[in-house]
Amino acid sequence: MLFPLAAEPELSGVAGWAVDLMETLGAPGAGVAIALENLFPPLPSEVVLPLAGFAAAQGTFTLASALFWTTAGSVVGAVALYWVGRVLGRDRMRALIKAMPLVDVADADRTEAWFERHGKKAVFFGRMVPLFRSLISVPAGVTRMRLPLFLLLTVTGSLIWNTIFILAGYALGENWRRIEPYAQGFEYVVIAAVVGALLVFVGKRVRRIREYRRRVASGEDTRGGM
Repeated sequence: MLFPLAAEPELSGVAGWAVDLMETLGAPGAGVAIALENLFPPLPSEVVLPLAGFAAAQGTFTLASALFWTTAGSVVGAVALYWVGRVLGRDRMRALIKAMPLVDVADADRTEAWFERHGKKAVFFGRMVPLFRSLISVPAGVTRMRLPLFLLLTVTGSLIWNTIFILAGYALGENWRRIEPYAQGFEYVVIAAVVGALLVFVGKRVRRIREYRRRVASGEDTRGGM
C-alpha cells in the first residue's frame, strides 16, 4: 500500500526520509529509522514515531507492528552504543578523559560512582529524554551493567516513550504534525538544562584552576597536582 504521506510535496528532511523508509520496508523501516536515531541523536524520534502512528491509522501497517519494530530499533541502537562503552572500557575512558581540557579523572570517578548507585533509573528514564536516550548507553557499557538488566530497562523505557508518540500520531491522523512543537519544546528545555549544567561545570573548573595556580605562585601549595 502506498504510504499516505508520500504524495505530499512539502514533506522533506527527516520526515521525508522516514516516509521513504516506511514506504519501502513497511513497519521495519520505522524500526531502522529509530535505530539510527539512537546512534545519531540529531535525528528526532519525535518526528518518526508520530509518522509511524499515522501510517498505522491509515492501514499501511498495524499499530502492533509499529510498536514492535520501533521498540526493536530502539534496543538495537542502544545495544550498539552499550558495546561501544563496554569495548572502550574504564581504562580507555580514563585515558580519554585525561586528554580532555578542564576535566580530570576525579570527575570520571564521581560520575562512575553516581552511575553505580543510580544506573538502573538512569537507563530507564533516560530512554524518555532527548539526547540522553542515546548517550546513557555508553556509561552502562563502561560500568559493565549486566546485559539482561540493560535490555529489560531499555525495552520498557523505550516502549513507554514510543507508545506515547505512536498513539498520539495514531489518534491525530493527518494532524500528526501538531505533536512536533510540544516535543521540540521539551527537547529545548533538556538542551538548555544540559548547556546550563555544562557552563556551571566549566565555570567551577576554571575557578579551581585559577585558585590552584594562585596558591602555587604564592608558595601556599607545592603539590604537583590539583
